[in-house]
Amino acid sequence: MPLRLLYLIFTRLLGWCVLLCSSSTSKDIELLVLRHEVAVLRRTNPKPRFTWADRAYLAALVRQLPRRLRRHRLVTPDTILRWHRRLVTKKWTYPNRTGRPPIDQAIATLIEQLARENTSWGYKRIQGELLKLGHRVGASTIRRVLKRRKTPPAPERQTDTTWRHFLRTQAQATLAVDFFHVDCAVTLRRLYVLFVMEVGTRYVHVLGVTGHPDGPWTTQQARHLLMDLGHRASEFDFLIRDRASQFSRSFDMVLASEGIKAVKIPPRCPQANAYAERFVRTVRSEVTDRILIFGRRHLRAVLNEYIQHYNERRPHRGQQLHPPRPDHPIADPSHERIKRRQRLGGLINEYERAA
Repeated sequence: MPLRLLYLIFTRLLGWCVLLCSSSTSKDIELLVLRHEVAVLRRTNPKPRFTWADRAYLAALVRQLPRRLRRHRLVTPDTILRWHRRLVTKKWTYPNRTGRPPIDQAIATLIEQLARENTSWGYKRIQGELLKLGHRVGASTIRRVLKRRKTPPAPERQTDTTWRHFLRTQAQATLAVDFFHVDCAVTLRRLYVLFVMEVGTRYVHVLGVTGHPDGPWTTQQARHLLMDLGHRASEFDFLIRDRASQFSRSFDMVLASEGIKAVKIPPRCPQANAYAERFVRTVRSEVTDRILIFGRRHLRAVLNEYIQHYNERRPHRGQQLHPPRPDHPIADPSHERIKRRQRLGGLINEYERAA
């Protein structure tokens, strides 16, 4: 114990002697460095950190200290060299990464979309589809992207078909047929309109207008429908109809000759033919209930005008607000002027950008 005390007294006296031999400038610089180190150490939220101003200040002052004092500071020569290397790294950012380049976020989103919309597609199938779209992506990269986005592989991702998807798939091969009537303005004569809807696209065919719908007349309209469909008749498998007497056996046989099976809905269940019933409501609310019909020829002309609007210009919710068969290209936003086109004397308006 006495020896340790004598050693401490000796080292302290030696430090004082060295301090007396030092110049006043060196003492002032050491005081400035010590004060700044104390200020940095007082920043304890969450721990002391050097800012760029601290680094510049201490780097300039430490160089003026004697060599023996530099080793006992918070900022040592190694610290300054590390700061310098960090600055050089930030300044010169060469593309020297090894391995595959990072995948673009747009391509990653596309990969997730393809996997979500096609539950049976594996990594190779998605890779082939991306190659068709002009993106060269490896199967392992696709696996990594889907794993990072918590999308399971094809066997686990493939689940039972939902009712919405199942019914939408069946609708592509289904037709719906029905009648609706219109009462003339003066004679109060009742006219019957026969129409067929392609359920998948909501495209409507008005087959005929008559005051006396019977079996032979309806059968003839079925032949007209097949002529209108042409080679597309093979795309349809079923036709939904009610149990009205106008739909005779010959009507079903004409359709069966092209492979279309007539499916009768249950008695007193019009909701089973919902697509056709919804069209009847639409045509009544938009046309026939808002205009006076004076005869068969007048009704036919009005329906021809409206059906052209319905099939080519009117947006449909079931088609993501697109017409069944649009007759106009995508609008060019550079054309600022909007042109209005009136149908049925202004009863219906259509809008498009003027060239």
